[in-house]
Amino acid sequence: MRIAELVARHRFRLTEGAAPEPGPGEIQARVVAVGVCGSDLHNFSEGSVGDMPSVFPMVLGHEPAGVVTKTGAGVSGVAPGDRVMLEPAIYCYHCEFCLSGRHNVCARLRFMSQPNDPGYFRDYVTVPAGNAVPIPEGMDFDYATLFEPLAVALHSMKFARPALGETAAVFGAGPIGLLTIACLRLAGVSRIFAVEPVEARRELARVVGAADAIDPRRDDPRRAVLEATGGRGVDVAIDCVAREGTIDHCFHVVRNAGRAVVTGIPPEARVTLDYHVMRRKEVHLYNVRRSNRETAAAVELLRSHPSLFGPIVTHRRPLEEI
Repeated sequence: MRIAELVARHRFRLTEGAAPEPGPGEIQARVVAVGVCGSDLHNFSEGSVGDMPSVFPMVLGHEPAGVVTKTGAGVSGVAPGDRVMLEPAIYCYHCEFCLSGRHNVCARLRFMSQPNDPGYFRDYVTVPAGNAVPIPEGMDFDYATLFEPLAVALHSMKFARPALGETAAVFGAGPIGLLTIACLRLAGVSRIFAVEPVEARRELARVVGAADAIDPRRDDPRRAVLEATGGRGVDVAIDCVAREGTIDHCFHVVRNAGRAVVTGIPPEARVTLDYHVMRRKEVHLYNVRRSNRETAAAVELLRSHPSLFGPIVTHRRPLEEI
């Protein structure tokens, strides 16, 4: 099978290897499509994700959809030929966090696309059978890859708690940011500000629900949001990029006693914050760690709102052109 290995910053190598065989309780699947995540880009361009250095060579990709090709001993409910989305996180289900329903912070969490657990930029993979999620009839593989980042966006909604008629600001309109904007729109948020330097992404932000798309290279987003809200600020600010002061900007644009949510991963371990702005406003700050049992809801949203989420998939490339 083909395997795309990241062998250094900015350099992939396409190699060949044997397809893995499923063990007891596992399935083998042929990968048809994989989304590109911001963390993949961190590994590619920076050689790390936050404080976790890349270990070359490594196989990235954790937003996959494919077809079941084999099943291991003891597997039921999944059969060869099934079209499936493939959960990238493998939990122990026995630690205190799993037992309390906080699987995303499992003490023994394995996540495919990290140095010790190869990801999905390859033709075949094996995963626990429970990680296979059926793709609804009529949904194509490319679109189905949105399930994993949409689950992350939905997890952030548990902390953002958007209410009908509220206002929100979203920093970053990459895939996670766009999915976050779409979720806020579905929640009934009345006005959404998107802050994004790339013009094409600002346009997509408007398509999925942003009323205002601010170019931070030209306009100070803090001033723009505060002026547009009469100095009050928005009810919730969500940082989907965590770069160059964006977390700090959340504190400035959110109202008194508002909510600030960080979904993005800063490239550095330390960030600079104006703590006194957060203190005076009594801003509630939340951090998002991947997703936690939001997959079923994500699949249902993709099934029921294809016109909303479909435009987020913009480019398609074969593995050879990675």
